[in-house]
Amino acid sequence: MIVDKTIFTLFKQGSRTYFYSSLFFPTGVRRNVFILYAFVRKADNYVDQIPQNAKGFYRFVSLFEKGWKGEKTGDIVVDSFIDLAKEFDFEKKWIDAFLTSMEMDIKDTKYYTLDDTLKYIYGSAEVIGLFMAKVLGLPLQSYKHAQFLGRSMQYINFIRDIHEDTQLNRLYFPRYELELFDLQDLSYDTVIRQKNQFTSFIHKQIERYCGWQAWAELGFHYIPRRYLIPIKTASEMYNWTARKIEHNPYLIYKVKVKPMILQIIVQTFTNMLDVIVKKDQEIGCKSSKT
Repeated sequence: MIVDKTIFTLFKQGSRTYFYSSLFFPTGVRRNVFILYAFVRKADNYVDQIPQNAKGFYRFVSLFEKGWKGEKTGDIVVDSFIDLAKEFDFEKKWIDAFLTSMEMDIKDTKYYTLDDTLKYIYGSAEVIGLFMAKVLGLPLQSYKHAQFLGRSMQYINFIRDIHEDTQLNRLYFPRYELELFDLQDLSYDTVIRQKNQFTSFIHKQIERYCGWQAWAELGFHYIPRRYLIPIKTASEMYNWTARKIEHNPYLIYKVKVKPMILQIIVQTFTNMLDVIVKKDQEIGCKSSKT
């Protein structure tokens, strides 16, 4: 099945890890995954660009609502996603939660508690795990694990993108936790003066990620082996990112910590060999704090 060029480009430009690992899904599944992530990326692009394109985002939401009611919008990303959602019976409340979280970025929402942060993460990442569970035909028992996989990966993105988000005046971490570590904010000027506090803060966040990731991985046995390869690869790349940042928290102020394309591909082929010999490979973020 041929993937539309617009959909292909949106996904490729949006996420190196997801894109290159997803290339190893079977053809039909790969096309559906591309459609899903193109929709997610297009919405996210409106709220992440500088300056934000709030009008564009709300037009996008309006197009989606019209399409959901049965109209053809003429937008290949929206129309393809709606066809996918209808085919796999995505719950409308999941899609609404995603769009609400995207809108929270426009409204400059503040997060004072972990529950506040998790409300954002549910819409921005956990429902993506639910969409994927539907697309892959996984059993209901897997859904909670799929949510935790989305949650943990989003949290590593928060950690990785601290410098970028600070420049955008965004803070996704619970405000009270900064106070616990005596951090006024996460700007470089602040954290360079409070190295011990900042390092402890980052290690605490990675410890939380590892706990969520461990729960997510418990659900891997629900995933057919032919689908597990790219999912394991993406998980391992996020665990690699966590370990790099844990080893040197200040690295996030110098570079955007991401695996190289070759690294992703090599890991994917390693996972393919493990599947062939039916080897159950241990993953885990292997934090020194867990």
